[in-house]
Amino acid sequence: MVATAPLATTFVTSPASFAANPLNVPATTSANAATTRISDTAFDAMAPYFKELYGNPSSLYTLGQLSQEALYSARETVAKCLNCDMKEITFTSGGSEADNQAILTGAYLGAAKGKKHIISSAFEHHAVLHTLEKLEKQGFEVTLLPVHSDGFVRVDELENAIREDTALVTIMFANNEIGTVQPIREIGEVCHKKGVLFHTDAVQAAGHIKIDVKEQNIDMLSLSAHKFHGPKGAGVLYAKKGIKLYTLIEGGAQERGKRAGTENVPAIVGMAAALKYATENLDKNFEYVKALRDKIAEGLSKIPHSKINGDINRGLAGTLNMCFEGIEGESLLLLLDDRGISASSGSACTSGSLDPSHVLLALGLPHEVAHGSLRISLSEYNTEAEAEHIIKEVPQVVEYLRSMSPVWKDLQEGKKQYVIQ
Repeated sequence: MVATAPLATTFVTSPASFAANPLNVPATTSANAATTRISDTAFDAMAPYFKELYGNPSSLYTLGQLSQEALYSARETVAKCLNCDMKEITFTSGGSEADNQAILTGAYLGAAKGKKHIISSAFEHHAVLHTLEKLEKQGFEVTLLPVHSDGFVRVDELENAIREDTALVTIMFANNEIGTVQPIREIGEVCHKKGVLFHTDAVQAAGHIKIDVKEQNIDMLSLSAHKFHGPKGAGVLYAKKGIKLYTLIEGGAQERGKRAGTENVPAIVGMAAALKYATENLDKNFEYVKALRDKIAEGLSKIPHSKINGDINRGLAGTLNMCFEGIEGESLLLLLDDRGISASSGSACTSGSLDPSHVLLALGLPHEVAHGSLRISLSEYNTEAEAEHIIKEVPQVVEYLRSMSPVWKDLQEGKKQYVIQ
């Protein structure tokens, strides 16, 4: 059976695997929203650069130049996957750093021209939202577009929000909690028509759906290796030729002077290998994972007073987010974990918070319903047997929790009205 990391994914492990593994550490992993198991392809590509080829790529001796060649090859590979020039690729430590650098770049380039207005959406990742809050303290004005109940921003609302002083639009490619894929090409087209830079946080999308920065009118894009079976600690910022990046980290000439620090060669090599493999297998993996997700969605939708959040027919294949009225999400997660199913109720970056997901609140769900959410995420490593296990166990846990819930009792007795019909 397969297993995944806790908090923001789905894993199923057999009793036998736990008996053989007293620490309860999963032997294999499946893709999920928070992180993924590293693929054999990525791991094997990285291995030589830990010991034999450990040179600093900035060094002139042979060992260093071999590392420099590996960086060149990785940059070329990533560029081909995104359909851009390799000089437009900057390696970072991950998606959050790339988001920060892109947004600050767009903001400061705009400010130099007297433009200090930025447009984003209400359900962005906190790497974006917190950076925007930082800019607001510096005198920038931020407009957060509403997200409709289907999980999408509206292109016409974006166009109407763009002003003469708009410097940047930053809208995520695919939402990390409900999986909806935004109309990126159309958003980019509007931005270009209005002369505004467009950045997209593609951390959840890269390696799972097709990305073509030219075709989709993208000026800057962020991605992170560990979301598509690459290693943690490696990411990419794509910036279209002509965009002068703001330097976040000073101290060296690495990455053309835009990101100081010795490059993490093993992680970058692994990231490139993982992205290449994922890109080459997009269609096959999408169809397989979508079938598993749809099977689970159909099974769990039979639970009374439950609902799917967002339009899964226009979303990532492996993401399913549901709400079950009358229960608390934290209890649901703990009981499912005890049955070998690891899931989340929101982003792993805010998993320590007792507040309901800001994404679900942005969809218009009331607090008490958003609290009863469950995010299941799947990949090509998951199996039909695991899907069946989820379909069997989740309804039992929901029924058990409702049997103890005073809120559910009030709903059944008509003292409160159901929100989910």
